[in-house]
Amino acid sequence: MNTTIKFYRLPEVLNLTGYSRPSIYRLMNAGEFPQSVRLGSRAVAWRSSDIDAWMASRPSAAIT
Repeated sequence: MNTTIKFYRLPEVLNLTGYSRPSIYRLMNAGEFPQSVRLGSRAVAWRSSDIDAWMASRPSAAIT
């Protein structure tokens, strides 16, 4: 079975979460956000499954 792992780069993570870059890294350091994966010497990304699961675990804001 061939499974494809998808990754989100930082701009996608910022867009999906609505957080700023410093906020993402602050949450990562606090253990409250998925850790990034090193893709190369200067490139990192996040597994889409990790980000999707994290977003699903967040409480939704009530729209009034």
